Amino acid sequence: MKLLHSKKNWIFDMDGTLTLAMHDFSSIKQELGLPGHLDILTGIGLLPKEEAEEKHKKLNAIELKIAKQAQASPGTHDLLRKIREGANQLGILTRNCFENAVETLHAADLIRYFSQETILCREHAEPKPSPEGIFKLLRIWNADPKETLMIGDYIYDLDAGKSAGVETVYIDPTGNFPFKEHATYSVKRLDEILSL
Repeated sequence: MKLLHSKKNWIFDMDGTLTLAMHDFSSIKQELGLPGHLDILTGIGLLPKEEAEEKHKKLNAIELKIAKQAQASPGTHDLLRKIREGANQLGILTRNCFENAVETLHAADLIRYFSQETILCREHAEPKPSPEGIFKLLRIWNADPKETLMIGDYIYDLDAGKSAGVETVYIDPTGNFPFKEHATYSVKRLDEILSL
């Protein structure tokens, strides 16, 4: 049976998955004065409360500029249209903030595929690699993990999916797949999922 017909619940990472990767994380860390060896949210999380709040505001402003330029990844519309043809659930789990996630989806012309209550961001759940956001979506949908797929471009997406007991699709347009052993399936474009 094709993956498209065996899965009812589809959870997507956003930046680098639904949309083309545009974030230069090293530059963002430099701009925020964060250590290079930690991811941005972990680095901010180690700061005193007031300083962390200030860094979050700066991060949101940086990410908003990027959000306004968002473009859908190749094959995204084809896949989302096919998923929507069935009785399927669509959700997003991103480490971005909610306002910028919605802005990204508008800019990339993807907002029509998602309802706002199933766009989960760093305000709604502990960020990936925590599986908390996946568990929240499963509860909202009253869904079976076996009928659920987590799709993303980074190890945090794959680890979150694995921890939640759902299969994962790893997208890497380069075809290098450095995290392949952590994924159930690997694709270079989202519409390749249609033939898995």
